[in-house]
Amino acid sequence: FQQFSDPGSRKEHVKITSEPKPGFLERLSETSGGMLIGLVTFLLAFYLLFTNEGRALRTAKSLDEGLSLVVPLDSIHSISQQNEGRLVHLAGALSTSKPLFDPSYGLSIQAVKLKRNVEMYQWVEYEDSKEYEEDGEIKKETKYSYNTEWKSEVVNSRNFDREIGHKNPSAMAVESFTVVSPNVQVGSFVLSKGLVDKIDNFKQLSLSHLEDPHADVTRREDYFYHSDNPRRPEVGDLRVSFFYAGLSGDDPHLGSADTVTVIARQRGDQLVPYHTKPGDVLEILYPGDLSVEEVFQKEHESNTMKTWALRAAGWLSMFVGISLMTRIFYTLVDWFPVVRDLVNVGLKAFAVCVASSLSLLTISVGWLFYRPLWALLLALLSAVPILVARSRVLPKKQQ
Repeated sequence: FQQFSDPGSRKEHVKITSEPKPGFLERLSETSGGMLIGLVTFLLAFYLLFTNEGRALRTAKSLDEGLSLVVPLDSIHSISQQNEGRLVHLAGALSTSKPLFDPSYGLSIQAVKLKRNVEMYQWVEYEDSKEYEEDGEIKKETKYSYNTEWKSEVVNSRNFDREIGHKNPSAMAVESFTVVSPNVQVGSFVLSKGLVDKIDNFKQLSLSHLEDPHADVTRREDYFYHSDNPRRPEVGDLRVSFFYAGLSGDDPHLGSADTVTVIARQRGDQLVPYHTKPGDVLEILYPGDLSVEEVFQKEHESNTMKTWALRAAGWLSMFVGISLMTRIFYTLVDWFPVVRDLVNVGLKAFAVCVASSLSLLTISVGWLFYRPLWALLLALLSAVPILVARSRVLPKKQQ
């Protein structure tokens, strides 16, 4: 059943759908499906937590190995055969053999990467839903609103709840792209593809010094507009902007070439990945002129942040998995409001305690072969959430 209401504006409407309240067997069936998803999520959490610890320790050891072996180069303009195959550190300005072009807009720049970003003025649908129970039915009220915005991707208006009056073109007449310089150097050394990929600090290119490339294209601020009136665009109009990364030559409008710091293996005149004994690859690039110690400090900080992020993801995955697997107890008592609320709180507390304990225990197993003492301490710590929960249950039983 559907009911529509329109407040008088074509850009907003409300739709109400209703369906019978699901019975006990139907809810039980949905809960059983959730239990299977919960089991998969629960098992995935163990894999994520265990492998993350091994990855973090392996990366830390690889960075320590790199710090002990790296050789700072005296000059980036001469290649010493003594450093062949060794891990080297150098810093210098980027250089490329040829400028990058976009002939369609009469634009060129001496840089590592040039990105054309095309946006189209389109309708965008937003929805805000809420559910409520009325006359024994579950009703869902959804408010749809429409607005015109610049978007880099084509918005498929066929998926709109109401396409009439909000129709978008099916494709863009001009495409976005990114072009990369085939030869990037620092001094006499050629950077590998992996190092070039790390040059991704894109900045928007100012178009103030350029003229309109075509009669049907208008430049306004830092955009080229395919529009009759850029101040009042219509659906289907395009605007084009440009971004660059790794300025590799002196430019009168942008300044001097960007400086980068690189740590990689020297192979002839090329800088390539260095494989460490623990099994990681060192191929590091940072913007600016950094010392060896600063580079490895940043890498250790990045490794720490990634480790904690994956730990949090692993714990959350385990919590969600346990919550889904124990949801059946909530379904069995959801006919009784007071009991249902108590069970809901208890199940969440149970999921938090068990997820915390099992996460710590899994992390300790991951450390067992690398740091046995820390692994033992974590294993003991994993029992704390269960003991705390048990200590709170016993006084309640005595009461």
